[in-house]
Amino acid sequence: MNVKPHFFMLAVFVISSCGGSKSVNGSSKVNPSLSVKNIVSAHDAASPDFSTLAARIQVEYEDEKKQQSITVSLRMKKDETIWIKASLLGITISKLILTPDRVSYYETLGRTYFDGDFSLLSEWLGTEIDFDKAQSILLGQSIFKMNNSKYSKRIIQNSYQLFPKQQPENFIHYLFLNPQNFKVASGSLSQPNNNRLLSIRYGDYQKMDNDFYPTTIVIIATENESNKRFNLNYKKIDLNLSVNFPFRIPNGYKEIQL
Repeated sequence: MNVKPHFFMLAVFVISSCGGSKSVNGSSKVNPSLSVKNIVSAHDAASPDFSTLAARIQVEYEDEKKQQSITVSLRMKKDETIWIKASLLGITISKLILTPDRVSYYETLGRTYFDGDFSLLSEWLGTEIDFDKAQSILLGQSIFKMNNSKYSKRIIQNSYQLFPKQQPENFIHYLFLNPQNFKVASGSLSQPNNNRLLSIRYGDYQKMDNDFYPTTIVIIATENESNKRFNLNYKKIDLNLSVNFPFRIPNGYKEIQL
């Protein structure tokens, strides 16, 4: 069995939500006179403030050949650890743990594992990624550090679109921010020369402890003629509880090589 789709689900996973919290919908309007500096500052300030996070997520995966649904448990210690366990019919099929300098992963069906830096994760996602970027995706924040002087804005369909004044070679990205909370509404990364496109779209945000967390996310990854779609629905989230991160690569598993 190919472990790549499972790893992709765990790696791009993303976000958090809270059952029973107040839903925040798009009622606010954009302010065309707002400067890029003010927009970026408001987005940076919208990053949630918490110590730990625990969530349960239903993930649906679809490509040209199959559809699959799994349950994912997510635990985070902000700026330190991201831990994910994927289960199918109550049975653990894979675990992933990220720290600022390390990625460790194993899956039980193919009895394989990886233990190293972010190079494998970057290879599979088709773009460079590190701990900060993964955490930003989970929290509905931009994965790029935006420099005010190097970004421009447009107003499109009641959203702030931010983009580099000069896009890097073979790497194009756009970001749309909600006017009501300055969280990410959607974003895209493309590498035209490699026929790669990654798009991420967030649903409504919910408010919890004065911060905003997404409730759903749709991720579409395209490479050449291959398309993968991930729908994530967050069933529950708890903040600032005592959590642990159990992880041990079982004996007898084969190491994944780049």
